[in-house]
Amino acid sequence: MASRTRIGTRHPESGALAPVSEATWARANWPLGAHFDGTDLCVAVYSRHASHVLLELYEQPTGLEASQEYWLQPNPADAIWRGRIAGVKPGTCYAFRCWGPNWPFNESWARGNSGAGFVCDVDTAGNRFNPNKVLFDPYARELSHDKETPAMLAAGHDGGMYGTGGAHYKGVLRREFDTGPWVPKGIALAPDKTSTGKRPMLPAERAAIYEAHVRGLTRHESASQLHQLLGGVHGFSHVVDIPHALRGTYAGAALMAPYLKALGFSTIELLPVHESSNDANPDTHSGGNYWGYMTFGYFAPDRRYAHDRSPGGPTREFKAMVRAFHEAGMEVYLDVVFNHTGEGGNWGQNDVTGFVSFGGFDAAEYYQMADNGSLVDGATGCGNQLNFSNPVADALVIDSLTYWLSEMGVDGFRFDLAPVLGRTPDAAARENWGEQRRFFQTHPLLDRIRDLGIRYRAEMIAEAWDMWGYEVGNFPAGWGEWNGRYRDAVRRFMKGDGNTQSFIDQVNGDWKSFNDQGGAQRSINFIVAHDGFTLMDLVSYNSKNNSAAWPFGPSDGGNDNNDSWDSDGDEALRRQRLRNFWTIQFFSRGVPMVVWGDEFGRTQNGNNNAYNVDGVGTWNNYAMAVTNRPTALPLAEGAYHDNFGTADCAPDCNPLFRFAAFVAGLRRDHRCLRQRKYGDFEMDAGDDVTYMFKQPDCETDLAPGDRALTLRVDGSAVGDHDFLLLINMQSQPVDFTIPASDGMRWLRIIDTAAWAEHECNRWPAGPHAAVIEGSYRVHPYAIAVLLEAEVA
Repeated sequence: MASRTRIGTRHPESGALAPVSEATWARANWPLGAHFDGTDLCVAVYSRHASHVLLELYEQPTGLEASQEYWLQPNPADAIWRGRIAGVKPGTCYAFRCWGPNWPFNESWARGNSGAGFVCDVDTAGNRFNPNKVLFDPYARELSHDKETPAMLAAGHDGGMYGTGGAHYKGVLRREFDTGPWVPKGIALAPDKTSTGKRPMLPAERAAIYEAHVRGLTRHESASQLHQLLGGVHGFSHVVDIPHALRGTYAGAALMAPYLKALGFSTIELLPVHESSNDANPDTHSGGNYWGYMTFGYFAPDRRYAHDRSPGGPTREFKAMVRAFHEAGMEVYLDVVFNHTGEGGNWGQNDVTGFVSFGGFDAAEYYQMADNGSLVDGATGCGNQLNFSNPVADALVIDSLTYWLSEMGVDGFRFDLAPVLGRTPDAAARENWGEQRRFFQTHPLLDRIRDLGIRYRAEMIAEAWDMWGYEVGNFPAGWGEWNGRYRDAVRRFMKGDGNTQSFIDQVNGDWKSFNDQGGAQRSINFIVAHDGFTLMDLVSYNSKNNSAAWPFGPSDGGNDNNDSWDSDGDEALRRQRLRNFWTIQFFSRGVPMVVWGDEFGRTQNGNNNAYNVDGVGTWNNYAMAVTNRPTALPLAEGAYHDNFGTADCAPDCNPLFRFAAFVAGLRRDHRCLRQRKYGDFEMDAGDDVTYMFKQPDCETDLAPGDRALTLRVDGSAVGDHDFLLLINMQSQPVDFTIPASDGMRWLRIIDTAAWAEHECNRWPAGPHAAVIEGSYRVHPYAIAVLLEAEVA
């Protein structure tokens, strides 16, 4: 039992670690978080309903109780509690305890498992204050560790200590168990001068996005032989080996800029890097939180992804990574999760939660609640959802985004389950679920995010759906959106469903949804993403295989409706269909986005929800890029399903990898494939690029159910080349008529059919590209692309 020193008196009265100008704290206005002003540490946290807030300083992150403590003072004007402490050293750990209406302050309370002052775990207003549950700063620039760590588990403890309620934990009433020695702490950081380089500020239409996980990108041992593997491949001579110690880190990701640049991408979009609970993720079986969509620290880069884990190390290393991409002319987007926090929800009963930050400071302000004060998560399915009726939640989003833009140098954001940010729970009765589900396109927060993007020339991209609604095309003008309609229409047409109109609508940039959003560049065209099949698996399975054994699973959840097709088990057809998807995606209006490893056929053995798999099954294996049998490569444990088969090419060549780089390069090099404006359906007229869809004769309008069609891209209207796509999603060959034009000829640059696999299905426009005249036969489920050039 800790000594029962009178609470709030454990600090020097003068000198280092003494309060500074304490009488002014209630009138102060310095910002939220912990900031140094000279040698003084200025601290500020929000709580409208707290009665007392105690700041604690710790000499080390775990194992000890606080060494210093200070009563903060609230400013009635903004409900922010502030304090200023002299002589605090950078790197000091700090945290807080809070009292409020359901647990008022009692002078007999002391550290060491006390129930003094307790009234109830949750009151009718939803307050859940508990002074035994130490809290970290929602605005902390770094966090010391996760809620659960290997050391904590080895000491016989677990996350059950954070719970409230009347059950017991280690022989103590759980609500009375003092979490101070184990809870994550904020780390007070001195200002950091690490440069993030000059931002490229690329126009949105120039983006080609590579979605990746920090660990998934370089954790595999093959990353340490990257130059050895790829240095001899045309265009990849500048790739470098990732040192063993840097694999799976920000520093390792920084070294991948030459690879992604050579592959033809402009932008890396990282799965969440905000601090989440993953320190105890297993490495011998599935479990834990690999993807990172359970955020605890919206200002803190995840420490697990840093090679330098000293105080300030993750921040410096992240900024250096951003600089490396910027110096390569590339941009960095972050996937951010503001719809819910990682604190979770009710532990089966309304009086039991496990708050370590937001809800402990002011649950009634941060979270949406039902009539009885229980936490609502109907839109997120993740235990809670933030309440964007309240200014504190809005400010959290804007302040976090501003920090990552202005200090950390990022170039854009993808917002997970973004409709939550456009709802106003307090505008209707708590359990009027029809009104609670309403999405407001004019929500002030959505406009503020859009305006922040304009100010910083950064992209703001919504995942425009959640469990309460599907809002693709409904976000304010200026937002980009993941286009789920594009995914669904392309998947269906490319397996022969004959959904002709929806297919051409989406390939043409989804005009109905994005014409009033600023242009086709607001449509993020993806066929697969992290939360679903890889592209290899999309063409290899009719249904998910989430019971796959380690290192590919097992995982729960996952969508049962995937519009996938196993290609009737035909491996050659699978490879052909992979090339089809790459072709259509990079010739579509809008911004393409692919998933890490799709360029060489990465498989998760059919697991379409591998959120809890941190192993070789979800890591890029770069040895796949230089073999014609990538899914036959051996593993130390388990085995890839050999979905790719053996390609008809040299053993040291992956024809998909070569093809993917070629197609991505076409979009990079041809401005007609990167347009903001929609076409006017008049060829060679105006300054816009028309996408003209016709039947195989290139003249007849399409009819419903047509599975063979031509697409002419009118690039010459903007001083580029015209392209002609011959698309056959029928089960038999189709002869296409090739239009003639004076002084011009058509060069074949792509044919995805299996017959051309030995040539990697692509020919640069030049002497090796065949001239096509009269007609051209396209094999079943194949695509040919012709480029119009002047007669030599």
